[in-house]
Amino acid sequence: MFIEEILKYNSIAIVGLAKNAGKTECLNYILRKVKNTGKRFALTSIGIDGENRDQVCQTPKPEIEIFEDMIFITSEMHYRSKRLVAEIMDVSTQQTSLGRLVTARAVSSGKALLSGPADTGSLKALIQGMKRFDVDTTIVDGALSRLSLSSPAVTEAMVLATGAAVSCNIPQLVRKTKYVYDLICLETAEPEMIRQLIDIEQGMWSIDENGKVHDLNIPSVFMLENNKDEVFKYGNTLYVAGAISDKLLQFLRQQKQIKEITLIIRDFTKMFASMETYYAFLKKGGTMKVLQKSKLLAVCINPQSPEGYCLDSDELRVAMQECLGIPVYDVKKMEKSINSVIGDSKIL
Repeated sequence: MFIEEILKYNSIAIVGLAKNAGKTECLNYILRKVKNTGKRFALTSIGIDGENRDQVCQTPKPEIEIFEDMIFITSEMHYRSKRLVAEIMDVSTQQTSLGRLVTARAVSSGKALLSGPADTGSLKALIQGMKRFDVDTTIVDGALSRLSLSSPAVTEAMVLATGAAVSCNIPQLVRKTKYVYDLICLETAEPEMIRQLIDIEQGMWSIDENGKVHDLNIPSVFMLENNKDEVFKYGNTLYVAGAISDKLLQFLRQQKQIKEITLIIRDFTKMFASMETYYAFLKKGGTMKVLQKSKLLAVCINPQSPEGYCLDSDELRVAMQECLGIPVYDVKKMEKSINSVIGDSKIL
């Protein structure tokens, strides 16, 4: 079970492929399972999480339940509206749109809205600062499609939530999830290559056959049009520090004279190209590698869409498992089954 894996990491991100993909349900399941492990957990969010009603769809949402002795980080505004007893441990000097960030320890169990750092840099610093509160694992709840917080540069591992909110067609839902799964599983570059490239945070670079790195003086992939002749000056292995777009992959795929192009990116969260363009690049003989690889702990599904449509949980889970080749969980159904067994045993 993936709960045991969570205990091994200092930080994990829970991210959804779409709004209402079941991320909060997954988070609550994890919190219930880890509360008696003897480990101390901290909880925060990028964006706002824990509302009882979706602000876009106006549909009911599960609220976040925080248990005794857990640390939580939220804005001053949302700290005041908490429904639990808490002890304030720290108040940041950094201002957010909702006030300063309050770090508190839950004295009793209850519910609270989470609104943490607004950017990944601040989030990373916050996670590192949790050591002074004897926190073993920090869990970050992500806002809509904020895969950036699951970057291995920010959190050590991740749980992916997907479901009917992404697509109400099971084959299409599986394909879209498989695309993200394939990106998460991208092979890492060679250690020496990683050492040379890890501190380069912008621009396009080329690696020659001897492993030497050359600056192509192309600040962004959006400036390719004016620098087409420079791209393959030193070889067919490229490093792009920033976002990967459809335009870049289409350009690389169209190079008839250049075979077997290798593209190195920082991590999977830098990929913004469409599924179709990515797979077309691979089909043409392209290879993609990452400097930092994310550790995926689990894929959780939510068969219910915000519009009320409900997929067959078992059919979806089996189809997803067969495609991904890893265990897939419907945590809500799992908990219902356990509660049903407990109820039946009490009757007996």
